[in-house]
Amino acid sequence: MSHSTSETHTPVTPKTSSIAVPGRWQRFRESYLVYSFKRDWMAQACLLVFIAMVLGAFLAPWIAPADPYDLATIDIMNSELPPAWMAGGDPAFLLGTDAQGRDLLSTILYGTRVSLLIGFGAVILQALLGVTFGLLAGYLGGRVDAFLMRMADIQLSFSTLMVAIVVGAIIKATFGGAAFSDYALILLILIIGLAEWPQYARTVRASVLAEKSKEYVDAARVMGFRSRRIMFRHILPNTLSPIFVISTVQIANAIISEAALSFLGLGMPETQPSLGSLIKSGFDYLQSGSWWITLIPGGVLILLVLVINLLGDWLRDVMNPRLYKG
Repeated sequence: MSHSTSETHTPVTPKTSSIAVPGRWQRFRESYLVYSFKRDWMAQACLLVFIAMVLGAFLAPWIAPADPYDLATIDIMNSELPPAWMAGGDPAFLLGTDAQGRDLLSTILYGTRVSLLIGFGAVILQALLGVTFGLLAGYLGGRVDAFLMRMADIQLSFSTLMVAIVVGAIIKATFGGAAFSDYALILLILIIGLAEWPQYARTVRASVLAEKSKEYVDAARVMGFRSRRIMFRHILPNTLSPIFVISTVQIANAIISEAALSFLGLGMPETQPSLGSLIKSGFDYLQSGSWWITLIPGGVLILLVLVINLLGDWLRDVMNPRLYKG
């Protein structure tokens, strides 16, 4: 008599070696950008100074000793007080006061915030216009390319200050000085942004002309993707390196343009302090001995522009490893 025995076999799953895929943060930490930054002490120092200035500017309502917009806290009897370390200085006003009796440290913090808002706002507008026009000109070519590049050539024939002076004077004459003062921040962003878009357009166009003949663009066309998707989803990410480099330089240029316009009386009014308007407000008192009203905001402006330019130079070298010396 045969007995059938049933044996139960449990399935055995083969052991697979798990390969850890690095996350985005780990890939960023191991990138050439971070490696180069760790080896460049100048870039580290400039970034620390820039972060400190940005934090001080945007935290001004909480860390500033006084509010320069609050007229109730301003005493005209405190006007033109020297810095605290000089004879006649008041410890309550570390950097002294201006001709209106405002605490200079507070006005610098608030003024730096205004200058940074104009710089970043103008660069964002420049990038939106320039990148769009550059993509269209480089990818479509033909009459579109010729028309957009001739527009850029005409725009480049006028300097930023010339365009800003003409537009600002027309707005002041048409709507009055009071209306210009109320919307000075927005108007300066528009004026400086519209005057500098060709820098982005020409750079992006050159990058698009180099990219659109590559295999991945031909593959995207064969797969039936639309031109808009090919431009913004495939070509644009490969042109970001020069855009980042230009943006750092253009932020510094926009801040300098705002300071120059404010010094000429076509920028921020004295009731809304920026670094340029602070320099202008103290220029008349420079020879009378109240040098701190102009020189201290001027030093802050020079330091801000310097660290941005140095970071831009470092970023340009890192984005092009053939130029980077380490």
